[in-house]
Amino acid sequence: MNANHGSSAAGQGIDIGCEAGILTIGFNRPDKKNAITGAMYQAMADAMKAAQADAGVRVILITGLPQIFTAGNDLEDFMKNPPTLAESPVFQFMMQMVHATKPVIAAVSGAAVGIGTTLLLHCDLVYAADNAKFSMPFTQLGLCPEFGSSLLLQQGAGLRRAAEKLLLGEAFLAAEACEMGLVNRVLPGAELAAFARAQAVKLAALPASSLQATKRLMKADQRAAIEARITEENAAFSAMLRAPEAKEAFAAFFEKRRPDFSKFS
Repeated sequence: MNANHGSSAAGQGIDIGCEAGILTIGFNRPDKKNAITGAMYQAMADAMKAAQADAGVRVILITGLPQIFTAGNDLEDFMKNPPTLAESPVFQFMMQMVHATKPVIAAVSGAAVGIGTTLLLHCDLVYAADNAKFSMPFTQLGLCPEFGSSLLLQQGAGLRRAAEKLLLGEAFLAAEACEMGLVNRVLPGAELAAFARAQAVKLAALPASSLQATKRLMKADQRAAIEARITEENAAFSAMLRAPEAKEAFAAFFEKRRPDFSKFS
């Protein structure tokens, strides 16, 4: 990957470009609200792996579109290709995020659903537009938290606030996300992209060794616990994905009706 020239992986819902030491990974599947497929996860995992080995990449910037960050997993693709613990593209992406040694910035506009919110817990800096809306509706789908969110969210936001967001799965706005510590700053939508890019430029100009040492020192004590929690969550998630509650939730989604969980104990 050449850090001085742009490159692109457009056409599979992810745009990837690298310029001036900044690797940009952008969700770009507007017709499906940037819903993430296995191929998109693989593209992101591969880009982050390549960036890790490329000294020319100093910072990673994750973006969406002005109207939508991501609607989370593409449920149709997700049901056709359910994830396995160690081999799935989504797990590869998770591990690349957990092990990223270079600063990772996210710029969020519009809805950030499911993993669109939980991936932010692994970013170093998160900036949101004033139209951003976050949600982790795992219980509403008969599932459980993933990507270490059952650990990291309560550490940042406190147990009561995390319980509200994870148990109910309801959406919350950018101002509350900032108050919770999930977001560094909220900006007008028209200013978000330029501001996040400017922050990435600042980081790219600093000594890479200093940035990486600082990030390592901040996260070293947590890494093993995060990996263990992700593994535990994924085992529960995979089992619940095959359970009747999730089947009812997914059927209701595709049939555009309200799910009925009253028959399940």
